[in-house]
Amino acid sequence: MRDGTIVVAGASLAGLRGAEALRTNGFSGRLILVGDEPHRPYDRPPLSKHVLTGEIPPGATTLPGVGTLRAEWRLGTPAAGLDRAGRALLLADGGRVPFDRLLIATGARARAWPAPEEARLSGVHTLRSRDDAAALAAGLAARPRRVLILGAGFIGCEVASSIRSLGLPVTVVDPAPAPLAQALGRVIGGFVAGRMVAAGVDLRLGMRVTRLEGDRAVRRARLEDGGTVEADLVVVALGAVRNTGWLAGAGLDADEGGLSCDGACRALDGEGRPVPDIFAAGDVARFPHPLHGNRPVALEHWGNAVAQAAHAARAMLDGPDSVGPYAEVPAFWSNQFGLTIKSLGLTEGADAVAIVQGSPRAGRFLAAYGRAGRTVAAVSVNAGRWLPAYEGPIRDGAPFPPITGGADQPRPESVPPGLPAPKVA
Repeated sequence: MRDGTIVVAGASLAGLRGAEALRTNGFSGRLILVGDEPHRPYDRPPLSKHVLTGEIPPGATTLPGVGTLRAEWRLGTPAAGLDRAGRALLLADGGRVPFDRLLIATGARARAWPAPEEARLSGVHTLRSRDDAAALAAGLAARPRRVLILGAGFIGCEVASSIRSLGLPVTVVDPAPAPLAQALGRVIGGFVAGRMVAAGVDLRLGMRVTRLEGDRAVRRARLEDGGTVEADLVVVALGAVRNTGWLAGAGLDADEGGLSCDGACRALDGEGRPVPDIFAAGDVARFPHPLHGNRPVALEHWGNAVAQAAHAARAMLDGPDSVGPYAEVPAFWSNQFGLTIKSLGLTEGADAVAIVQGSPRAGRFLAAYGRAGRTVAAVSVNAGRWLPAYEGPIRDGAPFPPITGGADQPRPESVPPGLPAPKVA
């Protein structure tokens, strides 16, 4: 299992780290990485922060290790199809890349504004790729009169923070009751909202944009209540869509929510059966997580892309029985408005949240999330040193709240977190 040809579809973080793990674990055969972008793998977190503010040029985000990997690169040509019977990856330029085993790590793309003619207006941006960041940074350097951000998720909030650091006026519109409500709920989101307003953001919550208007360039947005927001630069931050369209007709269980795979990262066919020679990792992979009752999840986390790619590589070389189910505790972080937000676990479906360390009034605290009396997640705000103590309780499903009675702890009071209803698989 350590020779032959392995093709990696996707040349971003998960694809690179998966390829590196294959070599580290003794794969000596032919290794081919196929990517839709012309760039070697690069780091995405700086794109919404340092690249937009001009502190880092887009070309300086290349990931370490790219130059030392012994592999063939096929960049700038997207995957267009999969011939499972013939064991070949089909490319958009008509090329055909045979494989013995395939690692799918095609990631996700930014969800576009739903009206194509409006999305094509000059000044309308999304942010996912290095080229997106370069175009948006150039637009900001032109000093627009007002920037409008559609969406108050992590990307929308990080971009708003970068824009305010440049001294530009910005409006953020989101139908949710609080920023980051989808991931963290209204309790923590309400705290973030206060920071955004204090930083000068015009925050419009519980509101939808129905139309972008302009001739060739965007000039304003029409709101559902009939009002308008004047803006000559718009950032569409409405989440991500998994890059699975190229798998249509391949007989795999794939849709906009991801490519289904088992705990050993093997892709599942339309009947839910594992395909022995095709694996998935990173943003595109939808897998059963033991900490989530083995319900399928797809994670857009930097750490997950690295860990899951390594897990898939070991399963490809040593067999699925040798690795066990993938069960890393999900973790992510975000920097915005002077806040360092870090998270462990999965908040989805949580029915309670409690401040268990520090205080929001002091601007540094940790909140624990519970579901059915068990601890499922923890989020720290400017208090990352407390977070590692909660990884064990989250992994073990300890009673909620898990840690009490400390000298520096407030008396925890559980309240509903204000999360949206869990998605139905």
